Amino acid sequence: MNNAITRKNLMALTGLFLCFFLIIHLLGNLQLLLPKEEAQLQYNLYSHFLSGNILIKIVSYVLYASILLHTIDAIYLSIKAKKASGETYVKDKRNRASKWYSRQMMLLGTIVFAFLVIHFKDFWYPYKFGSIEADINGNKDLYSLVVVSFQELWYVILYAVAILALGFHLLHGFFSAFRSVGLYHPYYSKIVKSIGIGFAVVMTFGYLIIPFYIFLKL
Repeated sequence: MNNAITRKNLMALTGLFLCFFLIIHLLGNLQLLLPKEEAQLQYNLYSHFLSGNILIKIVSYVLYASILLHTIDAIYLSIKAKKASGETYVKDKRNRASKWYSRQMMLLGTIVFAFLVIHFKDFWYPYKFGSIEADINGNKDLYSLVVVSFQELWYVILYAVAILALGFHLLHGFFSAFRSVGLYHPYYSKIVKSIGIGFAVVMTFGYLIIPFYIFLKL
């Protein structure tokens, strides 16, 4: 029992850290909505700053660890819950008391994780270890790599599916994380739930607008 509680707390804490990262990452990516020339230079400068800052490197290691721990704990707790409840877990009627996305957290998380692997392969790995051409300021032209990817309809659709999965994952996960770490009160829980819904909506639309803007405008 204590082991399960510890794992739930760890998953909640890593999830909250990932929520914080989502905000920072979105703020950086919104530079892609600037006029083309300005967006290219500013986004590449921003990427160069992140790759060369020692503090950001430390935070990035925490990010990688959080993604792995969050995923491993989710798998472990999901398997343990199914074993503990047996066949009744499948045959019960929880849909009458809970939202469908709260019952599909594992599926939604799997979609997000699979996309992260693709995302890292397409952008992080080429930037870190590949040979990307430089812009006029001498910074690696990550902007052009992103634009080329988002000019492909199939990639925009893939991105949109992943972000929608993330949004629904956040709808349940944000509130659940606060409850798991003990920050629960009948009155304040309503406020936290409202904040969680707002956060999920803002993150979803914030991330979705970028690929569609690039695909339609550039």
